[in-house]
Amino acid sequence: MGRIGDCMAALRARGERALVPFITAGDPDLALTEALIPALAEAGADVIELGVPFSDPTADGPKIQQSSERALASGTTLRRILGLVKTLRTRTDVPLVLMGYTNSFLTMGERAFPEAAREAGVDGVITVDCPPEEEPAYYANLEACGVDAILLAAPTTTAARLAMLAKRTRGFFYYVSLTGVTGARTGLPPRLVENLARIRAVSDVPVCVGFGVSTPEQAAFIGQHADGVVVGSALVDRIARASSREAAIDDAAAFVAALKAPLTQARGTRAQGAAGERSR
Repeated sequence: MGRIGDCMAALRARGERALVPFITAGDPDLALTEALIPALAEAGADVIELGVPFSDPTADGPKIQQSSERALASGTTLRRILGLVKTLRTRTDVPLVLMGYTNSFLTMGERAFPEAAREAGVDGVITVDCPPEEEPAYYANLEACGVDAILLAAPTTTAARLAMLAKRTRGFFYYVSLTGVTGARTGLPPRLVENLARIRAVSDVPVCVGFGVSTPEQAAFIGQHADGVVVGSALVDRIARASSREAAIDDAAAFVAALKAPLTQARGTRAQGAAGERSR
């Protein structure tokens, strides 16, 4: 078990839920990303997702699309991100996950990229648009290199496919809470608890919920039913709107601390959680 698995197991043993913030690497430049990661870890981030900027991010909403544009404009590349991770490994042990698209990773090579990720100290990879059966050699190479291939499921995923994905994912299982693109929402999907129960019925793998989560209250509710919460667009937006680089770090860290606070509490009863969801 790697850093992600160890982290999830330790949190589960303490009755805590994982907070997994997402930031786009290189937004607006890699120097700020380098400063943000230790600050987010100190503020309570358990695992940090680094978005690899891409010119056609089909799964992402406007906020993350814009952050990719800023990162690409500053010259951010996958190789430079890997170099940043390697540098950060001398300063922090927080698990780091690269989240991106097939073209970004496989352009480097189905074997060369997993090897480079391992060398840099990357703990996991989420390849948004690449189901495991489409690139079996790539996923086999990630496994061989000890880099967790984190797989995704959505509300439309069938029970049989849920079972397959839950068996093959590593680190944790990423549940996309809604159909559509990333972005902050004012409310959570009405069948979220029911859909998470479908995953629990086929596997005990740790499940983290993302897409649309933007407030500590939403994080607290999800923590009643899942092992972790992923927050991206709302954090990316705070960084973009900050008045200075120092303010971006302070604002991001304060937001992460607020999101993490309710996740340190033991999971409540499922009946209480379900009642809370019905009230929305």
